[in-house]
This record gives sequence, structure tokens and C-alpha cells, in this order.
Amino acid sequence: MTVQALAPRDVQSTLNYYTPLDSQPPYYYVDDSPEGVPKTNVGQGTHPVVIHDARGKGDTLGLDVSGFQFVHYPSAEKDFADEDKIKSAYYAEVEDILKKCIGAKRVFIFDHTIRRSPAAQTTPSKAPLRGPVHSVHADQTAAAAAQRVELHLGDEAERLLKGRYRIINVWRSVAGVHLIKYSLRPNLDLLPTPWPTNPLPWLTIAPSIPIMTSSQSATSILIVRDSTFSVKYNPGHKWYYLSDQTPDEVTFIKCFDSDVDKARLTPHSAFHDSTSPPDAPQRQSIEVRALVFDTE
Repeated sequence: MTVQALAPRDVQSTLNYYTPLDSQPPYYYVDDSPEGVPKTNVGQGTHPVVIHDARGKGDTLGLDVSGFQFVHYPSAEKDFADEDKIKSAYYAEVEDILKKCIGAKRVFIFDHTIRRSPAAQTTPSKAPLRGPVHSVHADQTAAAAAQRVELHLGDEAERLLKGRYRIINVWRSVAGVHLIKYSLRPNLDLLPTPWPTNPLPWLTIAPSIPIMTSSQSATSILIVRDSTFSVKYNPGHKWYYLSDQTPDEVTFIKCFDSDVDKARLTPHSAFHDSTSPPDAPQRQSIEVRALVFDTE
């Protein structure tokens, strides 16, 4: 299940990091903000970066070391245009790959996202379409991860939270090599307590820290409050992507891990690859997020 080794190809690009717009704690309203309140106070500052090709580096990168992992795992699904088919057949594939590749004993998939620009939409679809996220972020804080377990697992949550639990994003390209790609960073700045302060392979002690950004969304039956990490710029950050990634090559992105001795999470962002041909197709991808447990 290892990905094919090719000659590495690093890319010079830019990434957008967190910049505060005021002195208040960072926030973002997923839906409409209250009258007179800005939708967000999270600004962005653009910085040049080198994004390193991860091809051939499989021995030094891994889910528990760097916070992400590349796996060769073809899917029977090709178009990802049928929402019902995604939730039945493709969800089953994702559960299978997580159990086989990272030893998960129990998997609960709680959402998926199709990222496909309008220009890239070639087949009819009822699935909600969202574009790539061009800002450095990590999907979940520790509090938000625990709340996910409580929200979805109900009466079992208390027992499951006593063991190791993870949130894994299973990312797959839908249509081959793209003009817009994504990047992953295995090093994370020093996090507030109770995160570990000892330097682990994925952890860099540095002046800048991730900022917890609260967001909330409401429906007629449920209000969900979430918090993510927005990341401040640090010139010591090191970024990776996988060159010429095909739909058969899946990326595991760790959103959260309760095990303090492992990589805890992975900041990531979309980026523009200037080495791609001008007529390269726009990015099309699917990401499935799952709660992963080491016990039944």
C-alpha cells in the first residue's frame, strides 16, 4: 500500500497565515453574523514558502510521526457525484482502509466534503460544492474533538473518551493532477497546556502559536459550536505535498489525537502550484472525516 517513488519536485509558493484584525479572541461565523458584528476577526497574511515533495520520504513521514501519511488504495467510486452512493459504498471503503492501514478497531464517519470549483463541475451533482481552503489551519481543537465524540456516540462517549480516540481526514483526489494542490506541515508550534511541551518530531517550540478560532453553525434542530486552529506564521515551518498525486493515492490527515506521545494534529492549506501547466485542471477532491477508536 505504499505510494510510488518518483524524483522529488519541490515547489515555491505562498501560504496565508493568521493575522489578528482586532484585540478580541478570534472567531468565525459559519452562518450569518449578528447585526453589526463582522463575520470574522481572523485576517490573513501571505508569506512565501517552499513546499517539499514527499515522494520517496515514506520512511520518515507517518501518521504518528508527522501527522499525515500517503497510502495507495484505489476506490471503486470515480465521479463522487451521487450523495447516497458516497455515504453507502464510499464510506464503507473509508472504514475499511482505516481499519487495515492504521489498525482502527472502530470507525464512525461524521461528515464529508466535496471540493470542486464550478469550472471543474462536469457531471450533475446534488452534493454541496466547496472550494479549496487557502489558509493554514487545523480542523479540530482538543475540546472540539471530545465534543464530536459526545455528539455522535451518545451513551458510549464516556467510555470511549477514556481510551485513545482520533479524528482522521481521508483525502482523495477525484480527477488527477491539479493546478490547485494542498500542503501539510508536520511541525506545530508550542501549544497551550495540556498539550506536551517536550519537542517531538511533529512539534517545534517557536514564538508563534496556533490560535483557537471558534465557529458556530445552526440548523432548525441542532446548534453545533466548533473550534479550529488558525496558525501564525513561523519561518521555521516545513511543508510537504505529494507530486503527481493520483486518485489511487489517499492522504490521511490527522485532525486530532488524544495520545500525547504521538503527533497530535496537522496544519494544512491549499496552495497554487506554479509548476503546473496553465491548462491543468482545477482541483477536485473528496475528504471524509472519521472518529477512530482503538477499542470497540
